[in-house]
Amino acid sequence: MKDFRTEEPAMSRPNILVIQADQMTALCLSAYGKPYAITPNIDKLAENGTTFTNSYCNNPVCGPSRASMMTGRLPSDVGVYDNGAEFLPSEPTFAHYLRALGYKTTLSGKMHFVGPDQLHGFEERVTTDIYPSDFAWTADWDQTDEPYAPSVMSLLSVVEAGHCERNLQIDYDEEVFAAAKQEMYNHARSTDDRPFMLHVSFTQPHNPFVAGRKYWDMYEGVDIPEPQVAHIPYEDRDPWAQRYYLTIRQDEFDITPEQLYKARRGYFAMVTHFDELVGGLIETLQSIGQLDNTYIFITSDHGEMLGERGMWFKFNPFEASIRVPLIAQGPKFRAGHREEALASLVDLLPTFTDIASDGTFDGYAAPHDGRSLLNLPERGSPEDRIFIEFNGEGLYAPALILIRGNMKLVHSRTDPKMLFDLAEDPLELNNLAADPAYRRELDALFAEMMARWDEDDLDRRIRASQRKRIFVQSAMKHGRFPSWDFGPHYDPAKVYVRGGSDPSTTATKQRGRFPYVPVTPPQHPRHAKK
Repeated sequence: MKDFRTEEPAMSRPNILVIQADQMTALCLSAYGKPYAITPNIDKLAENGTTFTNSYCNNPVCGPSRASMMTGRLPSDVGVYDNGAEFLPSEPTFAHYLRALGYKTTLSGKMHFVGPDQLHGFEERVTTDIYPSDFAWTADWDQTDEPYAPSVMSLLSVVEAGHCERNLQIDYDEEVFAAAKQEMYNHARSTDDRPFMLHVSFTQPHNPFVAGRKYWDMYEGVDIPEPQVAHIPYEDRDPWAQRYYLTIRQDEFDITPEQLYKARRGYFAMVTHFDELVGGLIETLQSIGQLDNTYIFITSDHGEMLGERGMWFKFNPFEASIRVPLIAQGPKFRAGHREEALASLVDLLPTFTDIASDGTFDGYAAPHDGRSLLNLPERGSPEDRIFIEFNGEGLYAPALILIRGNMKLVHSRTDPKMLFDLAEDPLELNNLAADPAYRRELDALFAEMMARWDEDDLDRRIRASQRKRIFVQSAMKHGRFPSWDFGPHYDPAKVYVRGGSDPSTTATKQRGRFPYVPVTPPQHPRHAKK
């Protein structure tokens, strides 16, 4: 049999590489008209591919957002209501579909799966996760004395922002990068002729807002723009924003101008670190001869307020919190194209099956909300809409968001509605919900929203889930606490030189070489194998 490794890798079915940030808003990138962060590699991807200029997450918090991304469904439809909700193994994900279509699926990095299934269709996972897999971060809407915050957020991430040479996030991202890079090389020199789908998920630029000296110093003397919307006093905020103010204990600190500057500088520096890791992964693709045969996607799970409106982190309906980058490069994406149609993370699943099947796949085992990014509806058409929800801490009822064209409706039954015209009011300062001139439009959007969600049923399901998970988490603390955390499997005997099974040190080292070099016969007969 001919050894395929003796030749340059041939172009075949395309690979898929997803590079995901954590908490990176689109509204700090040059590709989105906000050139705040230094991102040459992302900028180059945007030049060579398509930027989806109106791209959103479907829930502004990690676990639900990632579950919706993987299933192509809104997170409430798969029972992932908050950061402590189990993601059921029976839910088909894009990793399952791609495996069925003949892909090797690998995850390197964070995915925030809650529950005993820590793979969800990935054939292999090469790192552990950085966050808990149990029910500890379950929201509790029965606690109404003050907003309940199981994730225990605070503004210490802002107050203590600045230079930090090493921390947990830097350690983790470097491990994720090294493992992903190694996985690409391992695949290139293996006899596995399947295309690969590799999902590389970093934890930066999630707070705390700290960066190593290399990236911190890149912003020395660089203008760090202040938030576009100045601090909005607590009493002037909408009810959701007021509850969120208490959820993250914002009353503990008065953020000074210097702290605001350091937090934003640290965040942009972390984005630059992420960008450098993106560049390293693309370099690796090039070195294994697969750059032209790989679709590359850049995105994030949700955004970051970063001081806009005096707000921080996510968990809220405003643009900086829910806008995420979505940039795609590959054979069927137009170079330098800026697609204005609304897109969201649920669109990734049908996009991947579209790529993997050349547009012929119709074997979905469950419904999905997404549309292929290769065939989005036209901007302004009746189908140009997306649905977003939030069912976690800081609320007492489901929060629902519908964006149709330029109009954005935010509704939670405990609060007044909010309606914004994003074309005329991109900073969301003018709530049109009480304006008689927009009454007909508001009623039409609300009817459309209620047709998508059964609000009463959703509220019941969320509260029942919260009660069960809070009880189970408490019960598991009695006696030995079970661990659902994932530890990657690694057998060094299959990688390095070992005496028991290796015929020779030279042969073992030769097997690990890429590009592969065939064995050269001995020049002298006495060295030939008898």
